[in-house]
Amino acid sequence: MDKILMTTPLVEMDGDEMTRILWSMIKEELLLPFIDLKTEYYDLGLEHRNETNDQVTADSANATKKYGVAVKCATITPNAARMDEYHLKEMWKSPNGTIRAMLDGTVFRAPIIVKGIEPCVKNWKKPITIARHAYGDVYKASELKIPAAGKVELVYTRKDGNETRELIHNFTGAGVIQGQHNLNDSIESFARSCFTYALDVKQDLWFATKDTISKKYDHTFKDIFQEIFDAEYKEAFEKSGITYFYTLIDDAVARVMKSEGGYIWACKNYDGDVMSDMISSAFGSLAMMTSVLVSPNGYYEYEAAHGTVQRHYYKHLKGEETSTNSVATIFAWSGALRKRGELDGIHTLMEFADKLEAACVKTIEEGKMTKDLALITSIEQPTVLNSQDFIRAIRQSLEETL
Repeated sequence: MDKILMTTPLVEMDGDEMTRILWSMIKEELLLPFIDLKTEYYDLGLEHRNETNDQVTADSANATKKYGVAVKCATITPNAARMDEYHLKEMWKSPNGTIRAMLDGTVFRAPIIVKGIEPCVKNWKKPITIARHAYGDVYKASELKIPAAGKVELVYTRKDGNETRELIHNFTGAGVIQGQHNLNDSIESFARSCFTYALDVKQDLWFATKDTISKKYDHTFKDIFQEIFDAEYKEAFEKSGITYFYTLIDDAVARVMKSEGGYIWACKNYDGDVMSDMISSAFGSLAMMTSVLVSPNGYYEYEAAHGTVQRHYYKHLKGEETSTNSVATIFAWSGALRKRGELDGIHTLMEFADKLEAACVKTIEEGKMTKDLALITSIEQPTVLNSQDFIRAIRQSLEETL
C-alpha cells in the first residue's frame, strides 16, 4: 500500500528510559511502514534538557503553539537521586508542568476499555474521563515550617501600598503552613476547555470541589464554571442533549462508584491527579490510560499517563528481556495522528489512527499481551509477550486490518 501522506508536521517530544525505547519501536514497527511521517523533533530526554538548560522544553511548547498538535513520550522529573545519576546542573522542573503552563491547558485522561481486562468496580461499563486543571494549588504552593509560638497571616499588598490581612493561625507551638494560589484567567481557561471537550465527545460534564469548606477559594472555581456555562455553553449543551452539573467532591466520589461511567469528571489540580490514578487503576492499569492536554486556544498535546518505567529500563540496560506495556504510548501517537488528520482534512490519517487502536485492542482480546495485563486478565491462558514481540503482534493485527 502507498504510505499515507501528511501535510503538517506533528511536534514530536522524545523522552526517557524504557518509554524512549518503546517510542523508537513504535515508530519503526507501527508508523513508518504506513505513514510518510512528518514531525518536528524535540529531545526532552533528561540529558538534553540538562545540556540546553531546559530551553528545549520551552521550545517544544512553542512549536506546539505553531503547529497545533504534539505527541509526547514520558519524561523524568528529577529528584535528588536523579541529580547525581545524571550529573544535572540543577533540579529541572517537570516538563509536563512547564508545557501545561505554557499552553494553558487542561489534561483529559480516560481508560482504554478492553474485553478481558475487567474494571474492579463491576457496574462501570463505559470510560470515565478525568479533566484535571493543570495550574496552581499545591503544585505552586509556598510552604514554611513554624519553629515556635507566633502569629501567621495572609497579607495582600496592593500596588498603592494598602494591605489586606487574614489570620491563618495563632501558633502556640511548632507547626507548618502552606500558601496556595490560582488565577481567574487559568480557571476560566479550564472551564472553557472542559465545556468544549464535553461538546466534542458529547458526554455529560461533572465538576466537583469542596466549596462548603473552602468558601472563597473553591467557591471561586464553582462560580466561574457556572458563569461561563450560563453565558456561553448552556444552549449548545441543551442542543447536544448533554448536561453540566456541580457537586461536592465527596458526593462525586459516591456517585462515581455507583455509576456505569460514560461522562467527564472535572477536578482541581490535586484532585485530578489522585482521581485519574484511582480511575486508571480501577479500570486495569495506568498503561491503559489515554491522556491529552487541550488548550482553549486549540492546541493539543497527547501523551501516556504513566512514567518512564525505570525498573524495566535498568533490566533492558543489563540485556535482560522486558515485557513493558506500550498501549498508552501507542494511543498517544494515534490520538495525535487522528487530530492532525482532522485539522488537515486527511481522512486516511484519521482512519489509520482508528485502525491502529483497534489493532491494539484486538491483540489483547486475542490473549496476546504483556505481563502486567496477563496478571489481571480474565482471559484464560494468555500468551505473555516481551516488549518488542507485543508491538510486532499489534503490527500483524494492523496489517490484517489494512
